[in-house]
Amino acid sequence: MQQKHPLITVSLPLYNGEKYIRNCLNSVFRQTYPNFEIIVIDNGSTDKSKEYLKEFKKDNLRIIFSQENLGYAGGHNLGIKESRGEYILCLTQDVMLDPHYLQRAIELFKKDKKVGALQGKLFRWQLGMPASQDSRGYHVSHIIDTVGLVIFKNRRIINQGQGEVDQGQFEKVNQVFGPDGACPVYRKKALEDVAIDGEYFDQDFFMYKEDVDLAWRLNLYGWKSFYQPRSIAWHDRTAGDSLAINYIAIIKERLKISKFGKYLAFKNQRLMQLKNEQISLLLIHLPWFLPKEIASWIYVLLFERFTWKAIKDLFKQSSSAWKKRKIIMRRKRISSKEMRKWFQ
Repeated sequence: MQQKHPLITVSLPLYNGEKYIRNCLNSVFRQTYPNFEIIVIDNGSTDKSKEYLKEFKKDNLRIIFSQENLGYAGGHNLGIKESRGEYILCLTQDVMLDPHYLQRAIELFKKDKKVGALQGKLFRWQLGMPASQDSRGYHVSHIIDTVGLVIFKNRRIINQGQGEVDQGQFEKVNQVFGPDGACPVYRKKALEDVAIDGEYFDQDFFMYKEDVDLAWRLNLYGWKSFYQPRSIAWHDRTAGDSLAINYIAIIKERLKISKFGKYLAFKNQRLMQLKNEQISLLLIHLPWFLPKEIASWIYVLLFERFTWKAIKDLFKQSSSAWKKRKIIMRRKRISSKEMRKWFQ
């Protein structure tokens, strides 16, 4: 079975996810793919999550209880380190998978050994909509959540298709900048290749932008990321539920994010750029980058005093990011000319 159906590890960090865990795990156990293991990392939950986990007694399920909240980055890093799979599905608790999600993901990986990551077709799902053990109930949602990450010349990152009604406009397999962090599938060989000091996701990020940071690094190292429209899932996204284009719309979307989220997003965006930017490419993009960056700093300084801590911590973590940058720039296999195609 190992050759025909290589083992997939499902890594699932859980934090106070009692309203999600039943549906999420049920959707994993219903997978048609025959060879997978699940590693749940409980990040110190204080709700009834642990009680619900006791309901699932499966031979291929392993639960790790952490005394602290490791975040998305630390939780998945632990799951990946403990994994035995050739492929890793980094799942979040607010996602439910179509029964064929893993099967169709593996089909694409097998076609090209340089495919390091895969993005499925994610629809929006909200609590209150049908979410029974019959996954057909999820099909009431036809609003796109994401079909992959897009990065612009000004270094803003969006989820392509977000908020659009699905009318068949995203039915082709295509290469993307990278997968969103809700339920990406990675080739473990690719993750080991880009790991820095044993970290796959940067734990200085905790959460927010760590998926983009990893996608950028995978590109720099020459790995490909693909969108597979036949791998379908549903995501209860709590922020960024529509595709903001102008500055007013962007501000409205930002107001939906928690204070902690804004703090992390501001800090991590700059840490990510410090680590991965190719100077020659950034210079070319300065006419787009500078106005957006100046506007971001002014907005935070004037209207988000609670985010000022992010500036302090940004400078505190910059030395660590700079050390990681040196490793990335030394190991990268892709030139700035080749990377230029990803910046719209």
